[in-house]
Amino acid sequence: MASGPALARTLDENRAAVLAYDRLGGGREGLSKLKMTDLIIDLGTLKPSMDRVEVDVPAREAGLPDADWSGDIHCSLRVERSGDRVSIRGTVSSPVHLECVRCLREFDQVVTASLTVFAERSEKSHRAEENELQRDHIMLFHDGRRLDLRETVREELLLELPITPYCREDCPGLCLKCGADLNQGPCGCTQ
Repeated sequence: MASGPALARTLDENRAAVLAYDRLGGGREGLSKLKMTDLIIDLGTLKPSMDRVEVDVPAREAGLPDADWSGDIHCSLRVERSGDRVSIRGTVSSPVHLECVRCLREFDQVVTASLTVFAERSEKSHRAEENELQRDHIMLFHDGRRLDLRETVREELLLELPITPYCREDCPGLCLKCGADLNQGPCGCTQ
């Protein structure tokens, strides 16, 4: 087993990932439980310090279509809380079904995106400023109970999709004359 925090994960009947682990050097007295349901963090279970989260969530929970995103989103996050401020850093990854732009073959590729989120508790008196910061992806706001990461994770994964996906870098594509797949060998037409 790898060194570092001992990670134990259980799923309750609400599909909430309850992550329990020993903090570095903390032993049993430093045991922390962070509850995360479908990319929504329960801030009441977040201690005022740093927690590490490893969780797999179905891609549809982030609003990604099952036809293209058939696997789970794997989240490896470091969540830090200081008062009402929460910062999250880590990576999210998921397999996606793509079509090669050269040969038109379908293939699966794992897309990985880095995730950095800063969040503060929402204040009703500054609603216009909060909407502007959230719209510009500078900061998220929470109600003190929950922090919703679904839209942020969805956007980060979509931004990492290749503009021109290739099944492999040296894919020869299709013959320009007869349309034969050159991955299966040379075609019979004269070029």
